[in-house]
Amino acid sequence: MSLRDLPPVDALAAQVIAPRAVAVAAARAVLAERRAELLAGASDAADLPARARAWAEASGRPSLRRVLNATGVIVHTNLGRAPLAAAARDAVLAVAEGYSNLEWADGERGSRHVHVEPLLRELTGAQAGFAVNNGAGAALLAAAALAGPGKEIVVSRGQLVEIGGGFRVPDVIAQAGARLVEVGTTNRTRLGDYAAALGPDTGAVLRVHRSNFVQLGFVEDVGIESLCELGVPVIDDVGSGALDPIHDEPSVRRSVAAGAALVVFSGDKLLGGPQAGLLVGREAAVEAARRHPLARALRIDKLSLAALEATLRLHRDAPEQVPVPAMLHATDLRARAERLAAAVPGATVIESVARVGGGALPLVELPGPVAVLPDDSLVQPLRRADPPLVGRVEDGRLLLDPRTLTDEETDLAVALLEGAGHL
Repeated sequence: MSLRDLPPVDALAAQVIAPRAVAVAAARAVLAERRAELLAGASDAADLPARARAWAEASGRPSLRRVLNATGVIVHTNLGRAPLAAAARDAVLAVAEGYSNLEWADGERGSRHVHVEPLLRELTGAQAGFAVNNGAGAALLAAAALAGPGKEIVVSRGQLVEIGGGFRVPDVIAQAGARLVEVGTTNRTRLGDYAAALGPDTGAVLRVHRSNFVQLGFVEDVGIESLCELGVPVIDDVGSGALDPIHDEPSVRRSVAAGAALVVFSGDKLLGGPQAGLLVGREAAVEAARRHPLARALRIDKLSLAALEATLRLHRDAPEQVPVPAMLHATDLRARAERLAAAVPGATVIESVARVGGGALPLVELPGPVAVLPDDSLVQPLRRADPPLVGRVEDGRLLLDPRTLTDEETDLAVALLEGAGHL
């Protein structure tokens, strides 16, 4: 085939069963692709109608789709972080089906914050609280509300960290309009370092959980209780949203009880809800954040708010129904692993470790059984399946971890594995 032999767009589009706009777009895309191939020296035959039909079919599929997570990473950032509980999914559907009382109460205009604030107070012990659209936004809003232009925020040098996406603590403080005051050293900061840095321009002391790494050895840090005794507002960014202590993860309740002005954390990590940033703490500080102009730019939408309310209610009434903590503590995984292994000739079950992920508990290993395929030849076919099945590759073998699969997802994974020869 030469460039002269390429069919007109309309002729190729006529061979695609799809709405005309889609068929024409498919024809143009395939012809452009084939033209580039020919100019690059391609001489092989090409079934252009088949290509155009495949393009049209692919264009009709949603870009954002379900994935079967068999990596063993519970809060997997690339795969959408926390899976929602059934109650949270139902709440989203109920709100999405029509109008809602998002900002309406007792026949008058109300506030969207009332839907989760009582639960936040009850679960954390805080005087007040509300939600914004993500954790980074919560940290920025807290800094802007309690410090802002002309004020200083005091931070330990050991906590000037960068988390995912290039989000750096010094940049957050700068965007809030405040001046950064560094105290201590990378590995050791004492209470006296903070006290010496306080002055008339101090807006707040900021404590930042390092989340995705730990410091070991010759290190020293200051506890939240001591920081709260300094006499200035304390912002405590605890990161992952652990309500109670878990391993070395800071507890939201502890920071609130210590007297932090604002405690900020994510909704989609250890809390196991939708993407959200939560601010709880003293009533005056929360109100200052709620009234700040940034709060509107960062406000949470109705679907996320519905999922968050349902997740918080489960933490109060039935925490075992929240998938993330359930996966963290799961022990009955062998039957699922054996089912996965039985679907592929030569696959076995071995003991391995899963991870929390999402920048939480970086050193914690979660032991459990995994299905091990003989090699990694199915990695790409399974990733291209519908739905995709994603495992992890170790030593040239594909490992499928049942910790991050539900029973229903295990059924789907087994069906994919049994039909792997046709993928």
